[in-house]
Amino acid sequence: MDFSIIRIARTVLHVLDLQASRKFYVDGLGMIETESDENHIYLRGLEEHSHHSLLLRKADKAVVEVLSYKVEKEQDLNEIEKLFISKGLKTKWMAKGEQHAIGRTLRVHDISGIPLEFFAEMTTVDRMLQRYDLYSGAKIQRIDHVNCAVPHVQKAYDFYVKDLGFSCSEYTDTEDGELWAAWLYRKPTVHDQAFMSGPGPKLHHFAYTLTDRLSVLDCCDVLASMGYADSIERGPGRHGLSNAFFLYLRDPDGHRIELYTGDYLTSDPDLKPKRWDLNDPLRQTFWGHKAPDRWFNETSPFIDIETGEEIECEEPFLEQRKPKIVV
Repeated sequence: MDFSIIRIARTVLHVLDLQASRKFYVDGLGMIETESDENHIYLRGLEEHSHHSLLLRKADKAVVEVLSYKVEKEQDLNEIEKLFISKGLKTKWMAKGEQHAIGRTLRVHDISGIPLEFFAEMTTVDRMLQRYDLYSGAKIQRIDHVNCAVPHVQKAYDFYVKDLGFSCSEYTDTEDGELWAAWLYRKPTVHDQAFMSGPGPKLHHFAYTLTDRLSVLDCCDVLASMGYADSIERGPGRHGLSNAFFLYLRDPDGHRIELYTGDYLTSDPDLKPKRWDLNDPLRQTFWGHKAPDRWFNETSPFIDIETGEEIECEEPFLEQRKPKIVV
């Protein structure tokens, strides 16, 4: 493999009301607003030195524009383009300066139709890690992962592991050995990219790492006091998968964000993926409480990298049944 993908690096969301989004993400969750204009808000966590890890773009419809990965060097972008072209997948270059604060980028559709973006350079800014006077809300530290619903998990798994160089930390399969969900990583944590079986491609959620469990509880108190109690969709709780302490929220446009802390190191090359049976109740939530139906059924649509039109979804490859997949 002639390129190196480092980590998940940003999410680009379309939102209807920037001021409503600012109140939720900055005042509620405690994210740092790097800068903004009348059509964009650039946000990051306290630990992050990159210009942003979440871009909110004002639009007429709440959709997901792209999921972005950082690569090691500029030449990696050319090698990744060759791979995607060889697979017959759509690619599109965006020149340096075409997007604010980010260098030359390659946009593609992956094997499932998910719009991805790869870049090597982004403007750097001051870390706020020790600016404890700015810690508020959830005290969000850094972007951690994304989770996508796709119609054929095995197909997505094979592409990311064999062609993009990801590794698997945990997976769920059926009694027949069919892959139902997979947690894949490039950085040495449980995952950068997760896949779950469902109508797709769609974004189930994007997630940020927090310092500790208390930050999750503090966030619940802050959100409730601000009138956002209905935005708390699931949790707080602990996953069986990943072992992480979690909270799922819905932003003002319905996009789902997970606050996440306490998973484990995956850097050892001899680490074996952990298998979970689809019927194991501990997999869904370690403490046993169930997720609401909308957690399984509601997702955010992606748009095409060229046309900007919403991507049409396909039904899952596996036999239809309600999944109990948790990240």
